[in-house]
Parts: sequence; C-alpha cells; structure tokens
Amino acid sequence: MDLLYANDTRGAYPPSWYAATANTLPPFEPLQGAQRADVCIVGAGYTGLSAALHLAQAGRSVVLLDAQRLGFGASGRNGGQLGSGQRMDQDALEALVGDPEAAKLWALAEDAKNLVKSLIAGHQIDCQIKPGVAWTGSSTKEVRHLHEYAEHLAQKYSYRHIETLDHKALQSVCPSPDYLGGILDADAAHLHPLNYALGLARAAAAAGVRIHESSAVRQIAEGSPATVNTDAGHVVADHVILACNGYLGGLNGQVAARVMPINNFIIATEPLGARVADVLPRDIAVADSRFVVNYFRLSHDGRLLFGGGESYSYRFPTDIAAKVRKPMSVVFPALKDVQIDYAWGGTLGITMKRLPYLARTSTNILSASGYSGHGVGTATHAGQLMAQAIIGQDDGFNTLAALPNTPFPGGPSLRSPLLVLAMCWYAMRDRIGL
Repeated sequence: MDLLYANDTRGAYPPSWYAATANTLPPFEPLQGAQRADVCIVGAGYTGLSAALHLAQAGRSVVLLDAQRLGFGASGRNGGQLGSGQRMDQDALEALVGDPEAAKLWALAEDAKNLVKSLIAGHQIDCQIKPGVAWTGSSTKEVRHLHEYAEHLAQKYSYRHIETLDHKALQSVCPSPDYLGGILDADAAHLHPLNYALGLARAAAAAGVRIHESSAVRQIAEGSPATVNTDAGHVVADHVILACNGYLGGLNGQVAARVMPINNFIIATEPLGARVADVLPRDIAVADSRFVVNYFRLSHDGRLLFGGGESYSYRFPTDIAAKVRKPMSVVFPALKDVQIDYAWGGTLGITMKRLPYLARTSTNILSASGYSGHGVGTATHAGQLMAQAIIGQDDGFNTLAALPNTPFPGGPSLRSPLLVLAMCWYAMRDRIGL
C-alpha cells in the first residue's frame, strides 16, 4: 500500500483545523514533459521548501516536486512546536558522541530554531508564532530530571532561557492534575505549521523555484546528471535532494532501512471560551515526559489542539477523535465531554535513536529525514544544510551525517511488528510510572 494515498484524498489537504484556517495557495500544475535544473527536490515539506528557497537565493535553478500538495505531510499536520536542542537530550548526546560533538549539535539546533524565526520575520509569514514551550513530568522522578536537565543546559551550554516549575508554578501555567512540575523554555516557540509551510512556498516561488504538485516521483535514474521520473514527465538535474521523510516509499533503500514511517494524531476541540483558564492560562505549548508524548497548545481562536497516540500500520484508526480523547481526558479530566470539531492523523519519519538521518546516498544525491517529532526546526535547517552542501559549504551537513543511525532490525517486513512490541512495553512503563 502506498502511504502517499493510504489515508488521504489525492490533491487535497486532510480535514484538519490547520487546513480549515490555512492561507491557501492555488494548486501548482503537475510536471509535464522534460525539464532541466541544477537541483531537483523530491518532497515539498519543510525540508524541500527550505532547500529550494536557499538554493534559489544562491542562484541555482530548482525544480520542486511533490506527490500531493505543498506541506501536505507532517509539515502541515504536526503539533507546531519549535523546540530547543536535538530530539535526543544533550546529556544523552554527550554519552553517545562525546562532549565536543554534542556541543556542535547543540549549536546546530540553536541555528535551526533561529533560522525558523528569521525566515518567518524576513518573509513576513503569517503563522501565529508565539514564545514558550513547557515540558512536564507526571512523577517526582520526571520532574527532578527536568529540573536537573535545565541546570545542565545552563551550566554547560550557557542556555538560561529555561524556568524551572514546581507543582504550584506549573499549575499557574498548565493546571492539569496529571502533572507535578516541569520546565518552561521561553526561547522555544509554537506556530501554525501549515501556514509556515505555505509561507516558505510563497518565498520559494518568488525566488524562482519551479514548483509542481500532484507529481509523484516513481523512479530516480542515478548518474551525472540524474533523471527524476514522474508519470507525466522527468527532470534532468545535476543534483537531487530527497526530502520525503515518512513518504519515501521505495525510492531509496538506504534511507528506507533507517527511517520508518509511523502515524500520530491530533484533535481540535470546540472553542473553549472561559474554560481556557482551566487548561492553559498562559498561551504556551506543552509536551509531557511520556515515551509516547502528549503535546498540546491553544489555537488562535481558543481551541485546544491536543496530540497523542501513535500507530504503526499503514491505515489510520477509524475513529481518530476517540483515540486522542483518551489521553486528553487523562491530562484534562474536565474536558472528557468537550466537543471535538476536527481530528486528523499524519505520517512522520522516525529513526532508531530519534536522531535525524542525513546522508549522501550517491555522489550527487542527498537525503534528510527521520526528524522523529522534532521537525519544525530540524527539517527547515536540514534543507538549508543540504543547499549549502551542494554549493560547497558542507560542515553542518557532515556533522549531522556523522551521527550514528543504524538500520531498523528485521528490514521493512519485520521492523513494524518489532516496534509495536517495543512501544507496548514503554506504554506499560508509562502507565505504571516506571
């Protein structure tokens, strides 16, 4: 089954609150016939859009292809959180790659966060960006770890934007009976993810990028130049960028072995009105410390946007609202009967170590994906880093490409069942508080 079409209507955004409030663009025509470009990019999410924009600004001719619509995948469906650091915490990175490399990765992550903010400001992208992301703990052990981590970042990386929250302080930020404390990162942010993607697309088109939607890539003939083939045309390009994340399919076996698609789900409640004060009295985003993370924030029209639950099959569940209502009712029992106006799913890419996978799969083909739920900043930055690598400035790309990223055990046929077993184990640990 093709993930590009397994859960969605061809050429249409999913029925999400994001799509309902998007600053839409008219569809771009599918690729027809032959084109020539310096760079052909496959996938028009944050990665592909950022790469296209930066290459065009550097004077390269760029063709950008997407099988569906701009920002159609995880880029237009996610929780909208722009976090600090990598997906893996810095202390874990230090243990994995050593202090010097961990310091480089922290600096790159700060670059990623600042890049998003600068692109939004520089291109006047209307995506309701607002400061503040909190991480919460449901046990004293989790809260203690979060507080120690904030101190670690302050002491080792001079990162002093984090406020530690005891139970009373957290209740003034997020009055959930499930959370005992946490931290609040004032330099992290949250935004409307689809409008951010569409803003990048406007900037890329204005810079001269040739964009083609409804143009699924069926095969890439490697060579110098390479040829990227769709059903109705092809692009001959000196360089190719794969920016497909969870929608790669069988285009590249090396990447597919290391980046696995999984599904995540979000709901949007009815506007809460005065009940907002009982949910998020401060307009911040929140993510908790569970292995299968719950994450939420307010929309600009006063709804709770709540994400929770994962699945590892191709198909979304038949009742997404019921699936997400369950964890939302644990975090906010008072909302167990609230009306849900929108419910949607999305497919993202994860790696074994939850670190992004950047690679040169051949001399002139680059790939970036596997952001593991940390893609707003990391994917945008990965696109810029691939653009810089093509131009000849590859230090940042090489640092991320050197990260250890092993293939999933069992290959495509067994990796999903094995992951389900692992996730069930971690879900049980969450329930019993280990």
